[in-house]
Formats: sequence, C-alpha cells, structure tokens
Amino acid sequence: MKNVKQILVLGAIALSMGQSFGNDLNGHTLKDPNITKVTAENSKSDNNMVKIALLLDTSNSMDGLINQAKAQLWDIVNKFTHAKCGTDGRPQLQIALYQYGNDNLSFREGYIQQVLGFSSDLDEISEKLFSLSTNGGEEYCGQVIQTSLSQLDWGKNPDNLKMIFIAGNEPFTQGKLNYKDAVANAKEKDVIVNTIFCGAYEQGINTGWKNGAQLTGGEYMAIDHNREVVHIATPYDDIIIRLNSKLNKTYISYGALGAAKIRQQSVQDSNAMEMEEAVAVKRAVSKSSRLYTNSSWDMVDASKSEDFDLDKIEKEQLPQELKGKSKSEMASYIEGKKKERSDIQKEIQDLNNKREAYIASKKKDTEKGELENAMLTAIQKQAAKKNYRWE
Repeated sequence: MKNVKQILVLGAIALSMGQSFGNDLNGHTLKDPNITKVTAENSKSDNNMVKIALLLDTSNSMDGLINQAKAQLWDIVNKFTHAKCGTDGRPQLQIALYQYGNDNLSFREGYIQQVLGFSSDLDEISEKLFSLSTNGGEEYCGQVIQTSLSQLDWGKNPDNLKMIFIAGNEPFTQGKLNYKDAVANAKEKDVIVNTIFCGAYEQGINTGWKNGAQLTGGEYMAIDHNREVVHIATPYDDIIIRLNSKLNKTYISYGALGAAKIRQQSVQDSNAMEMEEAVAVKRAVSKSSRLYTNSSWDMVDASKSEDFDLDKIEKEQLPQELKGKSKSEMASYIEGKKKERSDIQKEIQDLNNKREAYIASKKKDTEKGELENAMLTAIQKQAAKKNYRWE
C-alpha cells in the first residue's frame, strides 16, 4: 500500500478517536469507545477486498462450463485464503454471479440475469451455481458486462482487486451494445475484464474475445469446456471428509436464519460430494479457512465480534442446546465449540498441505481443470499489480 494512503487511514483513525471522546458527529455524541475500533477495522477490511464477477453463458452448449465452475469455485476460494495485500493483512473475497444467453431469461433484459450480487457467503455462492441450468439463447457479451458494471457496487478504492471473468462460445460482438463501450466503462471503474472463450484459441481471437480482454489489460484464454476434469485421489481425502462432518457439528445455528442456513450448509456438502469426492475435499478445505464465515446465523462466528451480546438474543431464537442455560453456561458452551472448530480446521489445513504435495508429485500443472487453470493464471498475474502476494 502507498505511504500516503497509510497516513490517511491513520489520520481517519485518529479523527475517530477524537470523536469517540466527546466530539459531536451529525448532532449525536459518540459514547461507545468500541466505535473507533470498528471504524478502523472496517477501513482496513475495505482496503483489502477482492471482487470477482463471474458472467457465465448458460446456453445449450455450456453444460460443461457450468460443471467446471461448480467444481472449481473452491480452488478460487482456497487460492485467496493465503493471499496478502501489502502490509495490511489478508483480503476478503466477494463473488457475484450472472448468467446470460439463456432463452428462459427475459428478452427485455437481453437474456441476462443477476443470479447473485457480491457475496462472501460461500454456501450461497455454491447454491446459486448449482441452480444454473442451460437452454438455447442469444449471447450478448457487451451487454452482460455493462449490466454487471451498472448493477454491482464495485467501490472506488484503487487498492481493491476488481475482476470480471466472462465465459462463452459465441462471437463477442453480438448484441446492440458494442463490447468496446462496455470494456471502456470497465476500465474507468478499474475493473479488469478477462475473457474465456470455450472453443479453439484462434476462433476466439477472430470473434473478438481477445480484443475484449486486451482493452482493459485483462487475459484472453481459450478452454475446452467439455473436457472432463481429472482429480487425483490422495490418502488424505477420506480423513478430510470425516473431519468436515465433525466441523459441521461445531456450528450453533440461531435466529431467523439459523435453521435454513444449517440446512444449506449440508445441502452444499452433498452437492460437492455428488460431483466428485475431490470436490467435497476442496470444499472442506475452504470451510476450514478464514474466508468461510457465518456470523449471521452461527453463534461461534458471531461471538468473535466485539458487539456480540448474549443478552440481546431473544430466548426463542436460541438453539435447543442452549435453552435453559445461564449466560455463563452459554458462553462456556460457545467457547468450547470455538476451540473444537479451531482444532479441526487446523487439522484439515495440515492434511491439505500434505494432500497438495502428494498431488503435485503425481500430475503436471497442465492436468488441472481448464477453467481452474485459466482463472488462477489471470488472478495471480493481475493481483501482483495490486501488490498482492501469496504466503
């Protein structure tokens, strides 16, 4: 990060501290000393944000692409688990999802649909990917890029890494909106457009896909979207899957969202396992990372916040295992689950390090999934320009 920005952040923190001790802000006195800390943490988090929009062609011929996206989501998440930005810590990750080119979508909207706005809820992202189905249609690349730029909150922080990945197999030039205007708008917003043509490399060049990427400094890639992804089984897979089951038992669902979200977690585990055991393993690794957080419905994650207060939770919103317990008993129970979860997550991470070493010894880099290779290559190259590194 630039020194000037560090000075500005420190200045903002100093100003907040002054306000928290009595200065009036918009006519209200700040009495809570924790506001300063929250403000500083929010500023830091905002300075370390990765925003990725996936624009996927869901026309008839794209079943293979959608299946690869379902499988490779966890590779993208696991990649950013170990990312660092400058000296300011590790970035947060948000992913948005659009589908286009599907006859089931609205003609008036250009056969385009926002499936999910920017979200860090990994279970929700997985659920939306698994909800996609294909059908014939018109693929308007320029229009879906422009729609994602208009609808999503990309922010104005120049340190954030903002990327679009658009994948499809029809000419990039289709539709009334010129793709050059859309990518020019992306460049103004500091959003890098990466294009993934599902077909022959030269055909993608001849139909505008390479030019669409180059205009923003993005990467052009051509993949065989129907290629079957080959996963190598390892001696650690079964253990990680068993640990994932134990990990699920550390979640204490509560509130209006609790029951539905704990079911969603289980369903997405099942979806991953139905695809292939290796996908379930990758998802379990993601669940053991810092990027898998569920403070809106899980009391363990929620308790990490400084403003978490058991007294503010209505009794009817408590899970069955905490009903009738005193505040100190509840706090002790939550702390026990937190420790148990941390131990399981560490064990999964340690096993995954051995798993990755085993895989690296058994296969070449080119044997990775087509979509995975394309996205990870672009991510690492473009993240380096924003002072990201991997440790």
